[in-house]
Amino acid sequence: MTLLDELKWRGLYADCTDANALAQRLAKGPVTLYCGFDPTADSLHVGNLVPLLALRRFQLAGHHVIIVAGGATGMIGDPGGRTSERQLLTPDVLQHNVAAIKTQLAQFLDFNAPTNPARLVDNATWTAPVSYLEFLRDIGKYFTVNVMVAKESVRARMEDRENGISYTEFSYMLLQAFDFYHLSAAYHCELQIGGSDQWGNITAGTDLIRKKNPGALAWGLTLPLITNADGTKFGKSTGGGSVWLEAQRTSVYRFYQFFVNVDDRDVVRYLKFFTFLAPEAIDALAAEHDKNPGARVAHKALAREFTTLVHGAGALAAAMKASDILFGGPLDGVTEAIFHDVVGEVPTKDIETVKLAAPGGSLLDLLVHAGLCPSRGQAKKDLEGGGIYLNNARVAEAARTVTTGDLLFGKYLLLRKGKRTYAVLTAR
Repeated sequence: MTLLDELKWRGLYADCTDANALAQRLAKGPVTLYCGFDPTADSLHVGNLVPLLALRRFQLAGHHVIIVAGGATGMIGDPGGRTSERQLLTPDVLQHNVAAIKTQLAQFLDFNAPTNPARLVDNATWTAPVSYLEFLRDIGKYFTVNVMVAKESVRARMEDRENGISYTEFSYMLLQAFDFYHLSAAYHCELQIGGSDQWGNITAGTDLIRKKNPGALAWGLTLPLITNADGTKFGKSTGGGSVWLEAQRTSVYRFYQFFVNVDDRDVVRYLKFFTFLAPEAIDALAAEHDKNPGARVAHKALAREFTTLVHGAGALAAAMKASDILFGGPLDGVTEAIFHDVVGEVPTKDIETVKLAAPGGSLLDLLVHAGLCPSRGQAKKDLEGGGIYLNNARVAEAARTVTTGDLLFGKYLLLRKGKRTYAVLTAR
């Protein structure tokens, strides 16, 4: 398959300004392309990754990729895909966000490739020096308001009488078009990619290039916006928050579990979107999934591949170890950092350390305190039935006491009833 054919097979092709001409150009040799990312937060989230991984696919195919960090456009905010205006960021916050996402962007592309190293630029470097009057004269005159209001991202907001669209956001399209024009002139950039909600902004750029420099080549290629099988927006955890790439925002364990637990209807699509597995490997996983969805072979492959890509092999191993704990796996070799991820996933209560001093506290009382059993009597029945575990080891004696010697890392007790009902007591 050609690169465009593969993007279509993976479901990553939405629209193109001239698909046949672009295919012919790609067949002739490497092109330079770019995608922009506005630093609206100090971390990217998984919803940002479709175009970023597309850049990686182009680089692996030998093309020259540029990432634009939106130090300038981030000051404005793109109206596309929103029903209300973004909150404007202060320059200090914006600079902090740019620095943070630059590090994340560098995880996915090779900036030291011998023949086609990736390039990271900030559009503030060429936008900030241009005065307002210069921008109106040199860029604004090439756009008619008639065309701008016809763009979907603008039209939808203009039809919303309650929110409307400010002149600030209305101007965003011109800034993004200016980016493409600058990159075309400075780096011979021929292709811009982005989500399908960027179509209007991207075509504004191709039009500007053709008007100001008729001999230059310029194409736009959009990728679909990813939704879950139930129609909801992709990239939200079960709690409703975004799944971030920054481990301080979304732990590696939770990141891993997000993909292990995707809807059965989505897993094969996501293998195509978010992994670099060959089509043959994905087809094989799809066949296994169809045969036995409960085994979650495809889900685990998706979670392994994507967690390794974002966080690295070491972090994947830790996340899988944490996952094993919640399936009754042994605690041998578990670090406190790994266990801390587990603590964040199960109900947790405090207990006074003094209550565990010799001769120790009653396990039955601790089960009631943790909320795993409603009474000592029920706790005893559960224990005698073989369904009670302390630190993932089954307890057989109802008279079992728990002391500070049982604490994991000197502070935690992991209690379990049955196969999957956990609680953690933290000694204070």
